Amino acid sequence: MSESSGAPSGCRACLVYDESLVGYDFGPGHPMSPIRVDLTVGLSRHSGVLDRLRTVVAPDATEDELLTVHDERLVEAVRAAGASPPRVDAAYGLGSDDNPVFTHMHEASRHVVGASLEAARQVWRGEADHAANITGGLHHAMPDRVSGFCVYNDVAVAIRWLLDQGARRVAYVDVDVHHGDGVERIFYDDPRVLTISLHETGQMLFPGTGFPADSGGPGAVGSAVNLALPPGTADAGWLRAFHAVVPDLVRAFEPDVLVTQHGCDSHRDDPLAHLALSVDGQRASYLALHDLAHDAAGGKWVAFGGGGYAVVDVVPRSWTHLLATLGGVPLDPATATPEAWRADVLERFGVRAPSQMTDGREPSYRPWEEGYDPGTWLDRAVQATRDAVFPEHGLDPLV
Repeated sequence: MSESSGAPSGCRACLVYDESLVGYDFGPGHPMSPIRVDLTVGLSRHSGVLDRLRTVVAPDATEDELLTVHDERLVEAVRAAGASPPRVDAAYGLGSDDNPVFTHMHEASRHVVGASLEAARQVWRGEADHAANITGGLHHAMPDRVSGFCVYNDVAVAIRWLLDQGARRVAYVDVDVHHGDGVERIFYDDPRVLTISLHETGQMLFPGTGFPADSGGPGAVGSAVNLALPPGTADAGWLRAFHAVVPDLVRAFEPDVLVTQHGCDSHRDDPLAHLALSVDGQRASYLALHDLAHDAAGGKWVAFGGGGYAVVDVVPRSWTHLLATLGGVPLDPATATPEAWRADVLERFGVRAPSQMTDGREPSYRPWEEGYDPGTWLDRAVQATRDAVFPEHGLDPLV
């Protein structure tokens, strides 16, 4: 089976972005380079994708908004670490190789949170059907410490805002190769938030968490869903797992809003992980989530970026497909990347950018309904997740 979006075209969509968001920068040599955001916006502009998206300037989050999720002591520690001279407190995860401090760290980080809050506002208040902040998706940040390149958890702050505005239920789907541990932790005891994370198993990869048995706290069992995938999982297996778990659970949950995180570090060329998706497989996930937003959440969809460390070859193409899908007019994978964009990449970075928006793969998969094979690691992982959470939602894990 292959994927195509049956959702309405011409959706009212916006991108929350301004150039100052690239100030979230851990410095030269750090994997999370803001160049990937700049290149994505450039590719989206040259491809005509931004013509179909309203661009909204990102505000700063206020301290009160940060404190809906984070401890005041963490905020003070981040502010001190970004001061001149810096005062670095390692107890909060600051100053590590993953999370080196940089000047104005607090200001840059709260700007990312503000962009995610604005995306949530645009959708909740009906100014857009779909909204994105590709600089967001900092899903590892914890209430009391920074973690995994993530200073403040913009996703959790946005979800908390939606709940405070009256959303009865919010579904969160995280397709980053790493477990969305921070968002899960923050809402682990809250039955109003369904967190679903598809990631390479924690047996092999940071942060070492996110197993099927981790399914929610007392009074919220079944609200945390973890698909821990074997290394080497490619398009067919990943899409098989996604469709065996995600759509049924989200529909059963009946969310008011669908929130998604789109780290594209699941790609076969990503240097920090071991899955093997193509840009085409990632694009298929965007189409499926677009359909799901319309099918299960009244079209209300808030999308964030996340990880992705193949800065030139993968991230710009993947997230340009995401933004095109967000606007309701997906790009044909066979589309050539614009010559002007390739020339800009060559001039600025001395490398040749991909010539097409595709990796040349057909992202088909075998539906779960055609049979479960207990002899494969992938199918055992999927069944373990279904067994752990499907009954909590009135679903049969064996069907």
